[in-house]
Amino acid sequence: MSPSAFAQATGRILDEVSRVIDGKPDAVRSALVVLLAEGHLLIEDVPGVGKTMLARALAATVEATVRRIQFTPDLLPSDVTGVSVFNPGEREFEFKPGAVFANIVIADEINRSSPKTQSALLEAMEEGQVTVDGRTHPLPDPFLVVATQNPLEMEGTYALPEAQRDRFMMRISMGYPDAAAEAQMIRERDTANPLSAIRAVTDAGSVRALIAWARRVHVSAAVEQYAVALAQATRVHPDLRLGASPRATLQLVRAAKVWAALDGRAFVIPDDISALLIPVFAHRLIPARASSVRGRSGADAVIAILQRLAATVPVPLAAGA
Repeated sequence: MSPSAFAQATGRILDEVSRVIDGKPDAVRSALVVLLAEGHLLIEDVPGVGKTMLARALAATVEATVRRIQFTPDLLPSDVTGVSVFNPGEREFEFKPGAVFANIVIADEINRSSPKTQSALLEAMEEGQVTVDGRTHPLPDPFLVVATQNPLEMEGTYALPEAQRDRFMMRISMGYPDAAAEAQMIRERDTANPLSAIRAVTDAGSVRALIAWARRVHVSAAVEQYAVALAQATRVHPDLRLGASPRATLQLVRAAKVWAALDGRAFVIPDDISALLIPVFAHRLIPARASSVRGRSGADAVIAILQRLAATVPVPLAAGA
């Protein structure tokens, strides 16, 4: 596969999803990057801005198995992973797979469930397998979790712990649509569901081929050192209580490979790293309690710190192919 062939194949996916998600090309591109970089996506925003719609639209473009889990306070871990049931005819226990056994799993409103149920996804997201009653069951390949959550502290929500957030390659927000896009949405969705018009433009086998090609995108030693330098800078920053993990650095480089491939390049440049710095790193960092950056606090302070690091960490020169 050539870089242009990769860009054409992924372009069809982007075009099809964009038919439903109006005016949000960055969110659509980020979702595809996570799929092809073998990561998982966390979509965090207020209700009603299209979080679930984006996840369902991406799933509809891939001819693969898709399951949606509505996370609620009474959802059990076994509902997600599966359970062993005694079969009296065979006189042995038989494993009944849970909802996580699909190529694309939509975890809707993941912070509505208890921490015990949230943790049921940890092994699946990290190792692509589920262990029940001492037996390991592999998950389908490719495997992608697209989780949505409300960032506001509303009644009945449980914040994701640090270990769970670190399993997500990227966190994105949809944001409100502009006036023109919102008016178009009213006209188009008043009479029909736009998801019904989406067609599958690829299948699981083709996605695996795209993933394999993206893995071989070249990353020079200078660009690798640039990614490491950004991660290490977060670990010593005085306004951060928790910096980026080594997993974050690895996933930043993996995502940058796909980002470069979507642009028709077979090599990563520093701009690919800096473009993904905030969506890959921001949700993993915790600001110091007493810190504020130019009057900002919380998530806004973390973003401001990352923007400053991107401007101050030396960028390697002539670090192309």
